[in-house]
Amino acid sequence: MEWRSRKQLDDVRDAASFIVAQTRNHSAQTYAADRLLRQAVERNFETIGEALNRLRGYDSAIASEITDISRIIAFRNVLIHTYHLIDDAVVWRVIVDSLPILLREVEGLLSAPW
Repeated sequence: MEWRSRKQLDDVRDAASFIVAQTRNHSAQTYAADRLLRQAVERNFETIGEALNRLRGYDSAIASEITDISRIIAFRNVLIHTYHLIDDAVVWRVIVDSLPILLREVEGLLSAPW
């Protein structure tokens, strides 16, 4: 695997792992009530989306292994450009339902013998 691809995947893994660790003992309600936590999570989702956008730009073969990569990048764009419309319940569902899948895929790609 090219070093640039590995760097982007490392950034995704780091940001996703941070989100998982920081939200582990929270519920949707405690998440919504904690501004600092929400902002930290949103910032890390922005990092994930940007890293995957870069990855897709120069390594389409690796990027194609990420489920819903276009939706992840679009989510990043919503967080950045229409932040005033962010629904905490939607972000929480992404944390619970989608983030574990992304993390497994990225860890698998990083451990694959490219």
